[in-house]
Amino acid sequence: MVVRVGVTVTVAALALAGCGSGSAGGDASGAVKIAAMYPLSGAVASQGLDTLHGAQLAVEIVNGDHPTIDLPLAAGKGLPNLSGRTVDLLSVDTQGDPQKGASDADQAVTGKGAVALLGAYQSAVTKAASQRAERLGVPFVNGESSSVELTERGLKWFFRTGPSDATFAQSFFDFLDTMKTAGKPTQKIALFYGNDDYGVGGAKITTELAKKLGYDVVANVSYDATAADLTSQVQQLKAAKPDAVFVLSYADPATKLVNALKQLDWYPAGLLAYGAGFTDNAFLKGVGADADGMMTRASWSAEIADKRPVAKAIADLFQQKYSAPMTENSARSFTAALTLMQAIDAAGSTDPDKIRTALEATSITGESTIMPWTSIKFDDKHQNTGAQGVVEQLVAGKYQVVFPKDVASTTAVWPFRSAK
Repeated sequence: MVVRVGVTVTVAALALAGCGSGSAGGDASGAVKIAAMYPLSGAVASQGLDTLHGAQLAVEIVNGDHPTIDLPLAAGKGLPNLSGRTVDLLSVDTQGDPQKGASDADQAVTGKGAVALLGAYQSAVTKAASQRAERLGVPFVNGESSSVELTERGLKWFFRTGPSDATFAQSFFDFLDTMKTAGKPTQKIALFYGNDDYGVGGAKITTELAKKLGYDVVANVSYDATAADLTSQVQQLKAAKPDAVFVLSYADPATKLVNALKQLDWYPAGLLAYGAGFTDNAFLKGVGADADGMMTRASWSAEIADKRPVAKAIADLFQQKYSAPMTENSARSFTAALTLMQAIDAAGSTDPDKIRTALEATSITGESTIMPWTSIKFDDKHQNTGAQGVVEQLVAGKYQVVFPKDVASTTAVWPFRSAK
């Protein structure tokens, strides 16, 4: 069966096609080298591996011949504007360490010949590695890190395909507005987050937006990711009596949060998580029914993907290849990798500066991706303006879309659980 969705891809930089390959990335007949930088060991290794799998699948789609999948570069083998050269994805384990991420970026480019970088899941590592890429003069494309700060640094070589926390926060507050209209308690909110770039940055933008929109921020609680448990921090939340708690956590602290809520037998009306650990398969299996009713923001949804032939085809391939469902993290890394390879092909060159120019000129329709977005187009800060978010709620161990209404599959349960 041929999967067709009326794909239209416009990349102004196609004018560069046919330019000679630069000296980076090997000789003109060798594979084009891209480094994929993710935490493959340490506390968030499961998320890192899931994210790497997304990038690997994108490379497999480009390198192989997949005429039944109507995505850019799927039909035919390799990069057509580089005489069919294939892509070699160099897997790099950052170990979740920003300093190592920076040195890994250096080694990937100067030691292994990578012409561009992907990664690095954690915002703190992405920040450090992309700063090194800036000094090296090579493109760094990010799909998963959502810290607003990343695109506020004025970097020339950094590009983000996914939404920022500003987009996700707005989606949450739009959702809360609908709950408020329905007479549900939503006025008092609290922030709960790790003391890292991802947590601090997300809490900052959420607080600013809450005040702008007239919500009361009744608690601002941070935690150390290495803490043995989070009971005392959750007690602070309980004392503030919020209606909704916004959470920024990777998988391990997310599990500790769920355990602390259960131990204290206290639940706010709503728990709104900024993805990350809450979308990790290991977390979902580990906490089981204790997490039912919690919500997360997402830039990709399995439910929405099931309604789009090309997205479902990729999700099915992912399941077959890795024996695990595609998640938001792997969908975002798949999209970032495919976007980067389209830019390399559009440039018709492995010269990093020509690839950067092609990225700036990128204009991809939403139908040409697996994401529920309007497009992939970068603004002057290199943030994709077409990325969007939805709100999902965990029902019997599976996330279902509850907002926006036009794509929702079920009605949100609020309060999500009765406190005793």
